[in-house]
Amino acid sequence: MAVSRLDVFYRRLLLTKLFIGGWGKPEDLKRIFEFRKIIGDREKCKSLVPMDYPVYINKTEDLTDCKVHDGFFMSPLEHLVPGILPPEAVKARFQFIVPKKWQRNRPVCIHLAGTGDHFFWRRRTLMARPMIKEAGMASLLLENPYYGYRKPKDQLRSSLKNVSDLFVMGGALILESTVLLRWLERDGYWPLGMTGISMGGYMASLAVTNWPKPIPLIPCLSWSTASSVFTTGVLSKAVNWTELEKQYAVNSVYEEEIIKLLEYCGADSFKMVPGLLKNVNSLDHLLSLSGDHEVSVSQYSKTQMEAEVGGGLEGCRAGEREQESSSLNSSGTSLDTVTRNCGAHNSHWKKTDSAKLNRPSLHKESISFMKGVMDECTHMANFSVPVDTSLIIVVQAKEDAYIPRTGVLSLQEIWPECEVRYLNGGHISAYLFKQNVFRQAIYDAFNRFCLKYPNLH
Repeated sequence: MAVSRLDVFYRRLLLTKLFIGGWGKPEDLKRIFEFRKIIGDREKCKSLVPMDYPVYINKTEDLTDCKVHDGFFMSPLEHLVPGILPPEAVKARFQFIVPKKWQRNRPVCIHLAGTGDHFFWRRRTLMARPMIKEAGMASLLLENPYYGYRKPKDQLRSSLKNVSDLFVMGGALILESTVLLRWLERDGYWPLGMTGISMGGYMASLAVTNWPKPIPLIPCLSWSTASSVFTTGVLSKAVNWTELEKQYAVNSVYEEEIIKLLEYCGADSFKMVPGLLKNVNSLDHLLSLSGDHEVSVSQYSKTQMEAEVGGGLEGCRAGEREQESSSLNSSGTSLDTVTRNCGAHNSHWKKTDSAKLNRPSLHKESISFMKGVMDECTHMANFSVPVDTSLIIVVQAKEDAYIPRTGVLSLQEIWPECEVRYLNGGHISAYLFKQNVFRQAIYDAFNRFCLKYPNLH
């Protein structure tokens, strides 16, 4: 698949790294994977969110062409998996933008945020207000966890700190979308649909897999799984592989326990894709042509290793110095004994952790593990098929370097009746200049719904 050089160039402008905290706490990953088994099955989810779940409007602004209602509710994920959300993200916020005068029906499209889309201004300006003018259609803009008002204090801009944060975001948005769809239904809005661009398209797709009725879905610039985004797409170069590799090598729980919880086993699963590294090497070649010369993240330099080993020695020495007096007084242990113990401890550290960090297969193993956990929580084949896939219109860029389609199942294979529309160019050019195409796909999907289900409300 040819990729856009604009996409590659734009990626080089991103200076911050993704997942600087690593994979996330092993216990959190285990809880997320267990919850995925429930939320991935629509039948099991029917009673997760009460029909009358409370939603509040706390502010209304009257504009020339529309009314903007600000609202909030508590994320159901906090009740179902307590403590998994950061405190700042527990309160879900949204804007509901409605026309001053409805045409025939009262259609509403829920828009989920793409990467970097904090607060509501971007979606309101580029999508919601033009949709009111063009089609008299209302929009509800839900703020993603980890973004805007819901961003943790220790998170730098849009860069999720842990890999697990993306999965928590997805689980929260599935449940929160259900809350909003039911709230809109109760108030008589019809028809209802969902959309999103880039990451927002993934999240909207996940949410629709959980909805028990036919519903229009318009995912733009997204595909069947997020695994390729972080393993073979240009964003893989923004991933902090150094920290991920170190954690994977040193903490055996990822390799010995977490990997056993991964259930996705499709034709494109990490267990069945030996050519994954070939795609990574092709990406490295493309980035080098564009002047993005980066040393392989799996190659620890000698000075890095010495610094880390030295850090371990210094930590041990500091701890032993602090305990020296009390140890001598209480047990008569000599300083020589303490020193010998410290040396033995660090000698063992050098032989084990240093060997693990330097093993040649570490980078490949880390990429495979990333693909495994990403597919487990984001692959559409790991979730229920939407009730009516003929109501899905996917808009994809032919040369998208952010969302690689090579080596993964296509959405047509997972959702056979969905329509895919291809745009010329890449991810960035489509986002900047093709918003009108996204909006037209929304109108077409809603019209298709109304023709097929005129009495379903």
